[in-house]
Amino acid sequence: MAAKQGVSPDTVARIWRVRRLQSHRGTHYKLSTDRHLEEKLRDVVALYLDPPEHALVPSVDEKTQIQALDRTPSILPLRPGVPERQTHDYRRNGITDLVAALEVVEGRILGECHKRHRAREFLAFLRTLDRSTAPELDLHLVLDDLSTHTTPEVKRWVLRHPRFHVHFVPTTSSWLNQVERWFNDLTQKRIRRGTFRSLHELLEALKQYVTTYNEDPRPFRWRAPADQILAKVTWNRLNVDLAGAPH
Repeated sequence: MAAKQGVSPDTVARIWRVRRLQSHRGTHYKLSTDRHLEEKLRDVVALYLDPPEHALVPSVDEKTQIQALDRTPSILPLRPGVPERQTHDYRRNGITDLVAALEVVEGRILGECHKRHRAREFLAFLRTLDRSTAPELDLHLVLDDLSTHTTPEVKRWVLRHPRFHVHFVPTTSSWLNQVERWFNDLTQKRIRRGTFRSLHELLEALKQYVTTYNEDPRPFRWRAPADQILAKVTWNRLNVDLAGAPH
């Protein structure tokens, strides 16, 4: 670029630094094509910013295919100036699916593991959620529109339990579901660096992580209003249209 523009490499570096341009980095994006994006987004954000009284707002989703991996050689412990080291080799000792609900006001987690990922398991979790919360409170569930969440059986169950209110995030908008942030912490702090010699060890580790987390829960504070998010979505769509336009 410096040669083409007839300037020094230091000049290019200085301009990029001032403009905070980072050519060596790249991220991914996904624009929702949901026809009801604005309606759903405003509905969910309103729950986060102004939760209803006499109600709980659980953010619910599944973390599927959690593997119980056992490293073949031993893990080398950390030393001064040297991080903990794991081999790339591992043995698979089974998998589990974790269904979890993050109560967005207090930050508490309710979770349970299942062998499979079907509407039957999701209904079992809804029953657990029903038993585990005060019956006088309404429950406003934030969900994605995964097929296991929208089967006729699930819809009938919700209708028979009027204190349950379902709020769907727009399609391909998992970032709007707060429990996804907790799943990310779980992955970074417990699963990714874990060694599990059996499926039982993995299940016990997940259970212990939830128990320890609930001893001092820290809710994620949602601050962005719906208008701000929609403005950013509009800007991203405009950039995509411009990038795809013929030059």
